[in-house]
Amino acid sequence: MNSEVPHYRMRLVDSLSEIGQENWDDLLSVQEQANPFLSYAFLNALHESGSASPTTGWTPRFISVWEGESLVAAMPLYEKTHSYGEYVFDWAWANAYHQHGLAYYPKLLSAIPFTPVQGQRLLSRSNDTRQVLLRHLIDLTRTGLHSSCHILFPNDKEISVLQDAGFLLRQGVQFHWTNRNFTDFDHFLSTLEAKKRKNIRAERRKVQEAGVTFIHLRGNEITESDWAFFKQCYDQTYAEHHSTPYLNHDFFLRIGKGMPNNLYLIIANLQGERIAAALFVHDDHTLYGRYWGCLRSLPCLHFETAYYQALEFCIANKIQTFEGGAQGEHKMARGFLPHKTYSTHLLNETAFADAVAHFLQREQGGIENYIDELEEHTPYKSQEKIAK
Repeated sequence: MNSEVPHYRMRLVDSLSEIGQENWDDLLSVQEQANPFLSYAFLNALHESGSASPTTGWTPRFISVWEGESLVAAMPLYEKTHSYGEYVFDWAWANAYHQHGLAYYPKLLSAIPFTPVQGQRLLSRSNDTRQVLLRHLIDLTRTGLHSSCHILFPNDKEISVLQDAGFLLRQGVQFHWTNRNFTDFDHFLSTLEAKKRKNIRAERRKVQEAGVTFIHLRGNEITESDWAFFKQCYDQTYAEHHSTPYLNHDFFLRIGKGMPNNLYLIIANLQGERIAAALFVHDDHTLYGRYWGCLRSLPCLHFETAYYQALEFCIANKIQTFEGGAQGEHKMARGFLPHKTYSTHLLNETAFADAVAHFLQREQGGIENYIDELEEHTPYKSQEKIAK
């Protein structure tokens, strides 16, 4: 496929190796809001480990735009044969297609597999190359080989560009914690309402009195035995929910070697026995809560390992934001506040596109009301409320 602009050429690739790590990460380095999940190391680990591969229903179809030998635009893109591992639920849309004798799968999806984290999707060196990239995406969607194209968790600056191109906008909610120059954990607690502050202290005390201690490991400090233990915990979480883990052991070993400076592992111990673990990804500005599991359940162990220990890490390292992952109103009682997330959608069937547009209008009203209601129950003292 040739670009409409003569000096650009487009390549659709099914392996990041066709682009190359140097080219990919060089393009990433000039983006305003890149995060570790967009790195070659993370994405390639998903592919090469088989965690996100054609076998698991994630077929890479990355779009790359070149000027000579220089990569000037690209985007993570997959052909999907299901809707698992996305965190933006479109099962009802798929069912509607099926009921009308139409195929919803395969569809195109731009996202980081199994990762509900906001970030850039249209990686480009200029507005011009971004538009070239977007035109190729729309042309690919309109070939008739796919029902639709879905871009999950794009950053705020991309939303208007995608809407102008005809994508429908959908809103969601996550819960994020913001570091307001806290000097220590007690300083953070002092900004909360008395009841919330008391409850957090009681939760932390239960874990401490149970005799639990913690090991904090950064990057290269994480050994293969640590990864093996963490994988046990990770698998146990899925087993308790009667589901199959998305990520395999090889994936964790690969990111351990490929992006150690972005990894932080907390392991909980009880009387010399490892009983729980939480793995985080981070950069200089944001800590991302990703994976948690325990082999032995104790009261409040999850909150201490996956939240309070991590908040102390943010405060000590002056990390501005802690994104706690998908869902979880319970996070509000621990200082997290609602944060809008977005996805955009382009459907080829006109009738279904119109129906989805009406649905999204109604859903958006519900999301707005939900956020308003949540903000009325902020955990912070009245003078600490954050204007949205």
